[in-house]
Amino acid sequence: MAILNSIRKRGVFLIIIIALALFSFILADVIRNGGFSSEKSQTTVATVNGVDIEREGFMQQVENVQRTLGANGTTAQAVNRVWDNELRNILLEEQFEKLGLSAEKAQIADALRTNLSTNPTFLNDAGVFDEGKLQEYIASIKNSNPAAYQQWLDFEKSTAQSVLQNSYFNMIKGGLRSTSSEGEAEYRFENDKLNLEYVHIPFSKISDDDVPVSDAEIKAYVKEHASNFEVERKADIQYVSFSEAPSAEDVEDAKESVRALLSDRFEYNDTIPGFAKVEDYANFVNANSETEFVDRWFFKNELPGEVADSIFNTSVGGVYGPYKLGNTFNITRVVGAKQLPDSIQSKHILIRYEGSLRASSAIKRTKEAASKLADSLLSVVKRDKSKFESLAATFSDDASNKDKGGDLGYNPPGRMVPAFDDFTIGNKPGTIGVVETEFGFHIVGVEDHKNLQKAIKIATVTKEIEPSEKTLSDVFSSASKFEVASQKGDFAAIAKESSLEVKPVNKMGELDAVIPGVGNNRTIVNWAFDDDTSVGDVKRFTVPNGYVIAQLTRKSPKGLMSVAEASSTVTPILRNKKKAEKIRASITGTTLQEIASSQSVRVETATAVTMAVPTIPGAGSEPAVVGAAFGVKAGETTGLITGKTGVFKVRVLAVNKAPELESYATFANQLNAKVTPTVTTKVYNALKAAADIEDNRANFF
Repeated sequence: MAILNSIRKRGVFLIIIIALALFSFILADVIRNGGFSSEKSQTTVATVNGVDIEREGFMQQVENVQRTLGANGTTAQAVNRVWDNELRNILLEEQFEKLGLSAEKAQIADALRTNLSTNPTFLNDAGVFDEGKLQEYIASIKNSNPAAYQQWLDFEKSTAQSVLQNSYFNMIKGGLRSTSSEGEAEYRFENDKLNLEYVHIPFSKISDDDVPVSDAEIKAYVKEHASNFEVERKADIQYVSFSEAPSAEDVEDAKESVRALLSDRFEYNDTIPGFAKVEDYANFVNANSETEFVDRWFFKNELPGEVADSIFNTSVGGVYGPYKLGNTFNITRVVGAKQLPDSIQSKHILIRYEGSLRASSAIKRTKEAASKLADSLLSVVKRDKSKFESLAATFSDDASNKDKGGDLGYNPPGRMVPAFDDFTIGNKPGTIGVVETEFGFHIVGVEDHKNLQKAIKIATVTKEIEPSEKTLSDVFSSASKFEVASQKGDFAAIAKESSLEVKPVNKMGELDAVIPGVGNNRTIVNWAFDDDTSVGDVKRFTVPNGYVIAQLTRKSPKGLMSVAEASSTVTPILRNKKKAEKIRASITGTTLQEIASSQSVRVETATAVTMAVPTIPGAGSEPAVVGAAFGVKAGETTGLITGKTGVFKVRVLAVNKAPELESYATFANQLNAKVTPTVTTKVYNALKAAADIEDNRANFF
């Protein structure tokens, strides 16, 4: 009671404290999300030059793209594809508005005509695009199929966008035509040549230890050249894996469970025959195997290489196994053997009917009518086999070979549907008959059998080797213990004690999806970049077939590279700059011979040097040196030049100018050919670099 009275007395005070705590919590969230518009970061995928990309529409497009990518596509791929498209559209729309560009109806119609020119839905009987058929199609789906109509509107919008983009980029390309003067300059670059002699004092003459580069110097250089060293947010992690792989005991248990299928078993006072004796082997396989029975003949080269000899040499009725193949145990019973051709040539006339597989809407005949027509054609070709080709051209519904007389070429057994396959395998060349399949009725002619050889029919029971409950429990326990221990101690040391390999992942981006060694896993990436995750934090993640215990080892904000990151790039630049200063200070004399003597190097020569290929023998590509040499006359000497590999001094021996041409149009066209293909990409990249982009994609996937 005393406590309750005390609370009552201080009620107002407690309310204020709680209110302040709630406010601080909300304020922290606001600050973390960049201001009082934090809700926007949860509803807006990005803002590009003031234009919002809303979450709902964006994610709908992502779902559509994922459907087109299929099972092998990832969410990250779909998100990035939609992002690239949306960003491009916004940046270019801005340019279209500034220029007053619009896509006219005639342009869109022409583009649609081109895009749909090969679509059979919109072609007339002559195979030409028909505007009437297009309008008929649009009218038919407008009211009856809203989804299809929306897809059409999206396609039309996309086509209009393409028209605008093509117009925009063509305008830019049109203004980038190279002039005759530029063509002449290009001609001179390629054909004017110098003979020269030079002195090259390489940077390697001075030891790196003699020109130390400090962190402060690297930092200053990075700041001075900021545009070259900007980086996005990055994170480093290290992780260990715990695999839920079957134990040795699990493997042995799986082997024994498969072996047990070979023996008879007793159930409810009845004997159930084992795999070696059972008559209905197909049903036995389907009831006990993780793969269904395949009713076909196999040649030796079609069996798994590791066991092909053993299975092929097993007598009919015999069983081979258990044998391990990948992550499975198997037993195989040979149920038949005979001589078969490995290649069969056949031809057919296909008569489809309404409802048969892949029958077009134009086929209206009934199944009975198709059967009668097939029987009638069979009677004709049996009387006169020479009519097969002409009948195929007239009656066959298989457009892929009707103009070839129905010829299907040579195919191995198993290539065709079972009924068709059985007929061509089981009948001698020259046989003609009717075969019914899901595609319709086939008038089949067996043309040739090649390479008769032994084939076998087999029944195989396959069982996956899976981890037991005990194994799964042990792996979970080990992973959990490591997680707890590494949260308190040294991650790498604890891993070493447990004989676990620590795998580092460096410079992970906020939008990355694939982690080396783990695969696609946005959960780990999101955790690493979460504001509540600090360097040193450890967390366990469930991954396919096990667990990953990850530790965040570094997190860097968006901005300029750190000294450590930039060092490998900047240190050689600053070091060579210091070496150049030392070399220049140590040079005595003014002539090439005097300088060479003072630096213990030789005077070298080079001939036919061009601006297009600015290579100096023994030094490699040195554009600054060659450029300086082209700036003086024959007989003159340049000053000291700092190149890529050292300090140079050059004397020009001869200037061999290429002859004048009447026209430099060819070289101007060469320049156009170099520039034009890259215009679209460079313009878009320039627009993107200049744009104000607030990217919140990481919040949504």
